[in-house]
Amino acid sequence: MSVSVLGSGAFGTALAISLAGNSQVTLWARNAMKAQAMQDSRRNGTRLPGVALPEAISITADIAAACRSDILLLAVPMQMLRSSLEEHKDHLTRKTLVACCKGIELHTGLGPIAVIRNVLPDASAALLTGPSFAADIARGLPTALTLACSEADQGKILQEQLTTANLRLYRTTDIIGAELGGALKNVMAIACGAVIGAGLGDSARAALMTRGYAEMQRMALACGAKPETLAGLSGFGDLALTCSSDLSRNYRLGLSIGRGEPFDSSITVEGAATARAVAEKADRMQLDMPVTQTVTNLLDQRLTISEAAAHLLKRPLKEE
Repeated sequence: MSVSVLGSGAFGTALAISLAGNSQVTLWARNAMKAQAMQDSRRNGTRLPGVALPEAISITADIAAACRSDILLLAVPMQMLRSSLEEHKDHLTRKTLVACCKGIELHTGLGPIAVIRNVLPDASAALLTGPSFAADIARGLPTALTLACSEADQGKILQEQLTTANLRLYRTTDIIGAELGGALKNVMAIACGAVIGAGLGDSARAALMTRGYAEMQRMALACGAKPETLAGLSGFGDLALTCSSDLSRNYRLGLSIGRGEPFDSSITVEGAATARAVAEKADRMQLDMPVTQTVTNLLDQRLTISEAAAHLLKRPLKEE
């Protein structure tokens, strides 16, 4: 089966590189000049410097040509997913679409698969998520991800087609758990970055990761997810990676908040919008999400980092 990756950012390019070990892959770039430059140089110098693009990757800015493939991987930011689907709706209808983004849509509270179903009800929707950095995948380093698809047979087909020499996929039909695990861990990564940036120490980070994981489970289970999904790659696995490495954009945003430094606004940080969306969702569901609410307050400058730490430490004592 043929595969196209729609989106030539770091992660989309990395996926195309890995998949090129299986067969010919089409990589779609929105900008025609960028697509031609990548095709000529066999590099994506702005997103993945120093990594060569295999000859099995064909780069194009022709969306119609890219969408002729059997499987389309949507490597676009979560908050741009809906507009991308609507823009190219005629080419995407009744296709097999695999979202490769993590987050909750700010104005609807929906995850990636729910957004696809909302815009393109005739499409087959799945989600690729889990602990992964684009640079690792592009360099051929071993990576394991979760493939979430509510249709078990379709999930098996996608698992076989998208597994590569360095990319091992585990499948699940629990799309709610996979969506929320990938989204909520970004919020916790911002919190952990803020803790380290403020010099509060590794012990505080470990405590925050643990209590953050409890929040992730609290919301996911209330939404109908399976607990084992949150304990897997798309939940605990991604949490461990994102909360402990400055390769994570969410973690780096937290570091800048903790240090009181400005952050490059041109960098996409999925956890910022997700924190606000989750805080609103938790309020509607009457769920206690103190770490998420604190991150939202930090992002909106309603609390300083010292006030945030004091607020969390003064919460009522309780059983674990």
